[in-house]
Amino acid sequence: MMKGYDRKRVLVTGGAGFLGSHLCERLVTAGHDVLCVDNFYTGAKDNIAHLLDAPNFELMRHDVTFPLYVEVDEIYNLACPASPVHYQRDPVQTTKTSVHGAINLLGLAKRLKARILQASTSEVYGDPDVHPQDERYCGRVNPIGVRACYDEGKRCAETLFMDYHRQYGVDVRIARIFNTYGPRMHPADGRVVSNFITQALAGKPLTVYGDGMQTRSFCYVDDLIDALVRLMDEPGDACEPVNLGSDDEIAMLDIAREVVRVVGTDVDIEFCPLPSDDPRQRRPDLEAARRRLGWRATTPLATGLAHTARYFIHRQAAHHAPGELVRSTQIASHLLAQISTQNRPATPA
Repeated sequence: MMKGYDRKRVLVTGGAGFLGSHLCERLVTAGHDVLCVDNFYTGAKDNIAHLLDAPNFELMRHDVTFPLYVEVDEIYNLACPASPVHYQRDPVQTTKTSVHGAINLLGLAKRLKARILQASTSEVYGDPDVHPQDERYCGRVNPIGVRACYDEGKRCAETLFMDYHRQYGVDVRIARIFNTYGPRMHPADGRVVSNFITQALAGKPLTVYGDGMQTRSFCYVDDLIDALVRLMDEPGDACEPVNLGSDDEIAMLDIAREVVRVVGTDVDIEFCPLPSDDPRQRRPDLEAARRRLGWRATTPLATGLAHTARYFIHRQAAHHAPGELVRSTQIASHLLAQISTQNRPATPA
């Protein structure tokens, strides 16, 4: 049981989204009083439905581009659509969410003397010409590209966080989050992991852009949430940005093959033209995360993919025709066997 003086009232904006819902769950389980704020543009009530009856969880529908007047001890700002299919749908609103949202929440933190964490992104590095990227790298960006509404909005939010810290003494944290995946991803969010799993489960060819040699690193959501909580709890003046992700780099073609192997379906891989502004290579330098937080991602890719695919199956089960449901049940059994094998302790020599 958490002691009264350790218990905090915590605001999580974007709390019904992919990352936000997992963060709310972690904080509620830890015994904190959690206020989840979301405008449900990309968030879903289903993501936090299991928390609604918890006595220390509260849900508020609100858009962070408008001021918010609440009393809290800590603020996690995760509010912003994070996948291209969502943030490009209304690019002006995406920029407003990052910039106006940061101003409103920093103003709240200043008034309350609350600690505030900004969920930034690896997109601030653009298409990098330095590899891997550490926090001192300023990026190689395109401020007028189709992705700029998200990338530049996050860069501006980081500027605001640092200036509120320097000018007003606001206690800030900045997390530069690299590719994250796991349960509660939206199957149609356009990200590579969700695309590949959705296609594999449907028995369709997996779409790989370009030659498939462009690389990313993928961090499982449970590991990422652990890092966010550690960053918020880091003592002292910890305002400098920190990269959070995995340093296991993998080519898009290889992750497509891994999804096929994990899901256990026999599907082809199709190659399509590479979209504009798509970075060729991105992987974090995680030395600061290890030094400052004592943290590293530990979930194997195959295990995380299996858990994610099982979530997609459960989410879609209600909409399947009988034949598709049989297929999904067979795949789910295969995934359970995969997870069981990966989690089995090694046999002593």
